[in-house]
Amino acid sequence: MIHLEKLNKQYCTRSGEIKALDDVSLHVKEGELVVVRGPSGSGKTTLLLSIGGMLRPTKGQVIVDNNDIYSLSNRERARFRAENIGFVFQMFHLVPYLSIFENVLLSSGIGTKQKRQKEVEKLLKRLNLSDRLYHKPSELSAGEKQRTAIARALINQPKIILADEPTGNLDPENSEQIIGYLEEFHQAGGTVIVVTHGKLVDQYTDRIIYLRNGQI
Repeated sequence: MIHLEKLNKQYCTRSGEIKALDDVSLHVKEGELVVVRGPSGSGKTTLLLSIGGMLRPTKGQVIVDNNDIYSLSNRERARFRAENIGFVFQMFHLVPYLSIFENVLLSSGIGTKQKRQKEVEKLLKRLNLSDRLYHKPSELSAGEKQRTAIARALINQPKIILADEPTGNLDPENSEQIIGYLEEFHQAGGTVIVVTHGKLVDQYTDRIIYLRNGQI
């Protein structure tokens, strides 16, 4: 499903060159739930963004579902990402002036507008957000914002979810709920990679990978 081959990512700063990823090779099977851990600055987020086609590596290959994603054009890669990968971030990244219904609808791209609207309503109801459809993000609790982000990640029925500290801003009750949704996706055959310091997901994980200084 996901193959990383000698992945390197370097950043040039005023103080010199920083190697965020250093010859990282990794294979994640279809249907696996993999947790990535490591100290701050170890390259975890860089790894996730590289897998998701959002950050081009300096060297190496990223193969996702038999596609070398960085050999695709920007447009092809964006389409591949939209159809196959859902993202969940710690800071939610919701559009502040749109309702949660509009936030999720904006990410949906399959079917007619009417069909997409029905799918969004159905998904938000499943995530216990049906009474919040037309609320703006500023009117939601942190847990509701993250459930909206989960809905946005799921709306196109992706094969993969990449989650970067999805419970980092949540209390224990909401954290458990969010991990439950990720495990539901995993149980249905989806592939999940989670960057997290939290231990809630450990009971469901197939593997835990540790990153330090850009290396596994």
